[in-house]
Amino acid sequence: LSEKLGRGGEIHHVDPSPVTDALDDGYIPVVSTVAQGTDADCAYNINADTAAAKLAEALNAEKLILLTDVRGLLRDPHDEDTLIHVLHTYDVPELVAQGVISGGMIPKVDCCVEAVRSGVDSAIILDGRVAHSILIELLSDAGIGTMLVH
Repeated sequence: LSEKLGRGGEIHHVDPSPVTDALDDGYIPVVSTVAQGTDADCAYNINADTAAAKLAEALNAEKLILLTDVRGLLRDPHDEDTLIHVLHTYDVPELVAQGVISGGMIPKVDCCVEAVRSGVDSAIILDGRVAHSILIELLSDAGIGTMLVH
């Protein structure tokens, strides 16, 4: 990574016990994406979407929800009416090859795919600018973002 972003790192192990302990005690945990390295006495900057996906896997979560500033995955990034509501993990490589999944959406989709392949039932890319977007997504039949499933 560039100096601007700091020292980048990869996640090799997640201990979910601090999160489950906080939840058991009635707290809502806030997770930082700066992690202590095992190879050196320094901290690493971890991609927040990747950290959320790895934590979802470690918690055996049913859903992973990633908030972003777009409706979800769009077939045409300039047309919000082209939202892909449901995406199967096996369709991702073709959409990358076609350029539908590009730029910053690639790591976001990649971590969703990894989470779903690792046991999370679904991963949802959702527009965090929409008021109550999480509630709408979870409580409606159609949903308003892109849901990745196996």
